[in-house]
Amino acid sequence: MKKLFAAIAIAAIAIAAVVIPGWAATQTVTLSVPGMTCAACPITVKKALSRVEGVSQVAVTFEKREAVVIFDDTKTSVQKLTKATEDAGYPSSVKHLE
Repeated sequence: MKKLFAAIAIAAIAIAAVVIPGWAATQTVTLSVPGMTCAACPITVKKALSRVEGVSQVAVTFEKREAVVIFDDTKTSVQKLTKATEDAGYPSSVKHLE
């Protein structure tokens, strides 16, 4: 009986590992984007960040010169997000990470 219980427990863990992807977590990062100099700049920054796989929401504020990005940390990273803004011509840095 103990062997049967152990086998069932191991099978359940194996199934959970396949069905439940890693320790996926949604994270929010606020990026400082000081190079935005006009009202059109946030459009470019938002497009660049939105194209990164794993990004679910982007809000860019010209007045604050920042971008708030919600992303899946199993699909992307803060480094990929800052690279996306840099590649678009707007280098950024982390202001706050949740």
